[in-house]
Amino acid sequence: MTAKIVKASSGAAERKFSGLALDRLEADGSFYGYASLFGEVDLGRDVVMAGAFARSVKRRGAGGIRMLFQHDPNLPIGVWEEIREDERGLYVRGKLTPGVAKAGEVLELMRAGAVDGLSIGFRTVKAQRDQKSRTRRIIEADLWEISVVTFPMLPSARVSAVKAGRLPTTREFERWLTRDAGLTRGEARAVIAKGFSSLARERDAGRATPESLVARMRQATRQMLKDS
Repeated sequence: MTAKIVKASSGAAERKFSGLALDRLEADGSFYGYASLFGEVDLGRDVVMAGAFARSVKRRGAGGIRMLFQHDPNLPIGVWEEIREDERGLYVRGKLTPGVAKAGEVLELMRAGAVDGLSIGFRTVKAQRDQKSRTRRIIEADLWEISVVTFPMLPSARVSAVKAGRLPTTREFERWLTRDAGLTRGEARAVIAKGFSSLARERDAGRATPESLVARMRQATRQMLKDS
């Protein structure tokens, strides 16, 4: 027996990042994309299964699930107009609220390509642990918010450094990968060897702009998620 069904007893909040860019952004602040993808192993060795959100989405409706910025409950930035599951994952369509200062800032960041991630806030209701593959399959999740985010689990100080045109050092990046992203030391070093060194060389040669560094870091993050 390699799998075990577990019903979560605690109300602990969890977050999962979708490494996809928002599919489309309209002039009025409307956008859509995927907040979660089914069947893919993430950095925490979790796999969200199809149907995981069906019950909570039906119960709350799109209007009952909050749109936040960076998971901050003090920063609501708009409303979700449609949330549904399809064969790919959790499809969402929403609109930033005009007149809200932070929503206006987020809209400009989206237009610049500096912010394009989505991350879900939820509580696991039912999960299945597979000892052989060391993964946890999330069968049912109580979804309560979906945030527009910059990077997954990346501390704000390091985001500021990238926006200012400074990349973290290799040691700083390895620390983030192991402490914040949940990789083993060996996995972190493999990621750095495959992609981070070329980014660092671009920085050292003086060819990188703040915008290109953000874009490259975003691309590297997505590749990490894809390869995990």
